[in-house]
Amino acid sequence: MTTYVYGIARGEVPDLGDRLLGIGDPPLPVRALNEGELAAIVSDCPPELKPRRRDLLAHQHVLAEVSDSRAVLPMRFGSVSSSDDDVRSVLAEHADRYQDQLNRLTDRVEYNVKAVHDEDSVLHQVLAEEPELRMMAEANRAAGGGTYEDRVRFGELMAGAVRAREVRDAKLVEEALAPTAEEVRPGPESGGWFVSLSLLLGKDAADPLLSAAAELERAHPWLKLRINGPLPPYSFVES
Repeated sequence: MTTYVYGIARGEVPDLGDRLLGIGDPPLPVRALNEGELAAIVSDCPPELKPRRRDLLAHQHVLAEVSDSRAVLPMRFGSVSSSDDDVRSVLAEHADRYQDQLNRLTDRVEYNVKAVHDEDSVLHQVLAEEPELRMMAEANRAAGGGTYEDRVRFGELMAGAVRAREVRDAKLVEEALAPTAEEVRPGPESGGWFVSLSLLLGKDAADPLLSAAAELERAHPWLKLRINGPLPPYSFVES
């Protein structure tokens, strides 16, 4: 059976016994593989590993429990090695690199910010900024909707203008929020959002980010932001 890796901890981790259960159905016991001054937090890996909600939450729970008492370098869901021995070999070979990353990420958390446009608001904003599109819309309306070709052409031009607005607003979001973070990286990709950012913050330093996000939405009502966190700093772990 392959070995599933939740994270890498600093210091020797005592036997976790049956007190901590991880992914799988039924949930599999979590154990520590100690190697020098590091320990990998692992369990057996189920034969079919899929990102089910229960397993995603179990992965998060294991990291939260272990990080309560020590620094932990989180691995993303789905980190699998061929065996416990291979995990120990990697810990020994890259010990200095893992220690450096633990130093950098201790007491740090990640917040993910995604942005989407409010559809009606952004269409009004585009028309307010683009006189030619506004004139086309008014002409089509005066002509009872315009011809099929007119409507298709108008739709294409509007779609292009909205895409251009997304590019501009993605930069706007990053410029507004980046000063509140120690580091910023592209966040996990997902459909429906025109930008996803991961921000590295101190464990108790989220207030400036939340205030900047609220101010951004007030100043630009066509923007809708979703903030998720605090999370383990997955996006800032070097592979």
